Order: sequence, then structure tokens, then C-alpha cells
Amino acid sequence: MQESFSKVLERYNEALQVEKSFDVVNREFTMGGRQACLYFVDGMIKDETMQKLMQQFMALKPEDMPATADEFSQKYISYVEVSLLDTVSMVVRNVLSGVPCLIVEGYVMAIAVDARTYPSRGIDEPEKDKVMRGSRDGFVETLVFNTALIRRRIRDPKLTMEYLSAGDVSHTDIVLCYMNDRVDQGFLAEIRRRIQKIKVESLTMNQQSLAECLYHHSWFNPFPKFKFSERPDTAAASVLEGDIVVLVDNSPAAMILPTTIFDIIEEADDYYFPPITGTYLRLSRFLANILALALTPLFLLLMDYPHWIPAGFEFIMVKEPVNVPVVWQFLILEFAIDGLRLAALNTPSMLSLPLSVIAALIIGDFAVGSGWFNAEPMLYMAFVALANYTQASYELGYALKFMRLITLVLTALFGIWGFGGGMLFALFCICTNRTIAGKSYLYPLIPFKWRQLAQRLFRVSLRKSEEARWKEK
Repeated sequence: MQESFSKVLERYNEALQVEKSFDVVNREFTMGGRQACLYFVDGMIKDETMQKLMQQFMALKPEDMPATADEFSQKYISYVEVSLLDTVSMVVRNVLSGVPCLIVEGYVMAIAVDARTYPSRGIDEPEKDKVMRGSRDGFVETLVFNTALIRRRIRDPKLTMEYLSAGDVSHTDIVLCYMNDRVDQGFLAEIRRRIQKIKVESLTMNQQSLAECLYHHSWFNPFPKFKFSERPDTAAASVLEGDIVVLVDNSPAAMILPTTIFDIIEEADDYYFPPITGTYLRLSRFLANILALALTPLFLLLMDYPHWIPAGFEFIMVKEPVNVPVVWQFLILEFAIDGLRLAALNTPSMLSLPLSVIAALIIGDFAVGSGWFNAEPMLYMAFVALANYTQASYELGYALKFMRLITLVLTALFGIWGFGGGMLFALFCICTNRTIAGKSYLYPLIPFKWRQLAQRLFRVSLRKSEEARWKEK
């Protein structure tokens, strides 16, 4: 015996908590002599589209009604995205995702009309991933917009957008973006399997939560295993190189897999300029990262062993009396810079300029004049702080910072042996780090591949890059 329509609506109302949630709306009406109900979330549907469909539904007569929901959707729903749902759980999930669902008396299946829309901001250039030349669009928090930004750049049927979800409560939408003929199929299957096996209630922090679920090893190694980018052109280029781009709903960034340290240091500006300029920018970034790691520990070492200072460079010595040991000056400044960074993030924009002026006065002339700091440690620490901003990866910047702090402490305790031990420890962390695919973090340096390494270090023309790729095939 078929369940009455009122009982059907009771089950849906209870499952969707219609009485308790004000934004979950059930619009009951009559069409073609039958009772019907439309479920949707207020603020997540296209009002004009649904209004036109409702007018069309209410104009139907009893003799117009087909026998099945499939026939009805084909004959009377002109909207492009329509699907049929046969379980209450599927209806609940679609409604809460923003998809309006139509329940009609006499039809076993519900009709889902994907006329949803999400609140979103404009696709402006990301604040972090800015370029001097090139595209000025960026990813936003709406997943469909992000896939469209990549699809616009790669108009090839082999570009695949594979839909998955994770989170027993949140059911967060995830998209794997890849070129079907270029991606490593084994690695793709492994990533798909890991996402499907995720057992958490919610991906609370979007991609960071997903990253922690995908990679469980070596948490103590601070060097990043993933590359994040808010630029669609960077994501599209990675897809064309055979990588997998992971997009997560509500996140304005793409996660690129697998990732080596050379991938992380690369930036879009390297390719928006001629090869010689791009090569200079890339090598400058490499050098700045090395100096960000080694400059302050090296200065501390030379202060302990002044006879090692080369002739003509004696001016680097601290000239004023040292009231606070140099190592403590560096450590205090390291934490002070992080404090200023956090203060800048949490300061209203109208107060950011006064805060910058106050910070410059306190940590600048006043700090030196009071005797807490010497001018030389302030200068080298300022350079290190600027060097950390020469690349877009926050994760790599903090990894270098942690290695620098360890090397500073070891140098202060054990002198030359401490400096050597700290640098070797940093090198050990880089060399033993693995990508999520289980391959070397330093590829193509280890294992050594000269052609690929040259392309990582030197920006080559597009024609030569294409020729090299075809030769590899």
C-alpha cells in the first residue's frame, strides 16, 4: 500500500528539521490536481528561475500530468540541471547543499533542480599571490566558480573534474582536477582512495583539514608537503604538467599534488617575464631563502670567532657595547616580528598605518638607543624578515624560521660545531622529507636529472619547454 502524501511530507519535514530551522523552507502548492511541495534553503536559490518554474507548474492541468517523475522532468522542467532522487537521505543532502527538491504526489522519486546560488565575492587578484604582470583573477570560496576558472584556461575534453566528498556531518565537496592523459593514474587512484577513506565529522579548516587527513607521517618535519595557490593560472599550469589540483568548497585556494621544494619556490612572475628576467627572479628567490636560513646564525658565529672575518669586512663587527647577548637579541627579534605580523592581521585597516609607525619607532631607534639592541643585529634581522616574503608559501617561510632558530641556539651553545649541526639538521629535514606520492622532496636534484633540474633553475622559452616535454614522451 502506497504511503499517503501527508506522511511523506512528515518524513521530509522531520529529516530537514523544517519546524526548527527558519531558513529551510517547504513551499506546498497544487499542480495538475496533485499536491506538491518544494524544499529549499532560503538565500541559496535563484529566485527568478524558481519563480518561472513555479508559474509553469501551477498552470498545469490534471490531464497534463505524466505517469512518472522522469517523464515530468523531461516534459515540463526546462532548467538544464535536473536529477531524480530515490531516498530521503539524498534529498536531505541536496537540499542542504542548496539544490531545491520537488516532491509530487504519486511520484516515487523526488526531482532535484540545481538552481542554487551561493553568496560569493568577486574573483579579484589574491592579496598574497600578486604578480607584476599577468592575470588578475583569483579563486573564491565557491567551488563551481573555481572549476570554471580552470576550465576557461584548458579547453580540452581530457581535463577531468572528479567530484568527491568528505565529512560525515559536513559532506564537504571536493574536486580532483587533472588531465586524464598526463596524470599518474596510480597516484590518482591512491589520492581518491585516501579521500574516500576519510572518517571525520567535518573538514573544519577546509584544505588544511584535508591535508592532515591525506598525509599522516613526519608531523615534526616543518617543510611543506603541499603547495597552495589562489591563482587559477598557476593551477592550470600545474594540471598541464600532470599534477593533481584539489579544490575544496569554501576554500579560495587550490592544493597542488605532488609537490617538491622546487615547485613551492616557483611563482607565476617567473613565467610572465622574458626567460632571462624570469631566471633572475627565480635564482634571486633561491638565494634569498638560503640567506634567510643562514645569515643570522653565521653572523652570531663570526661574533664568537672574529678572527675568521675576512680582511676588509671588519666593519660587520658590533661597534657599540653589547648589553644583551647577540643570540638573545636575535631570539627576541624573531618573536617580535611574529608578534607584529599577528598584530597587523588583527588590526583594523584604519589603524594599520599608526601601528606600523609605532612599531618602527619602538623597535627601531628607541630600541637601539635604550641599549636593548645593537644596530647590526637589527639590520640583519630586518633583512631576514624581508627575505621570508620573497616567496608566497607561508609554510616554507616558517619552516626556514624554525631551522634558523634551532641553528641560532646550537651556534650559541656549541660554536662552529653547533652551526654545522644546525645546517646539517636543516639539510637532513629537507632530504628526508617526502612528497605525498612518496618520492624525493628534492627531485630532480635527488635523484639527479640534469634536464629537469635545469628547467627548475633556469626559465626557458615556451618553445624549448614544449620540445623537452615531447622528447621525454
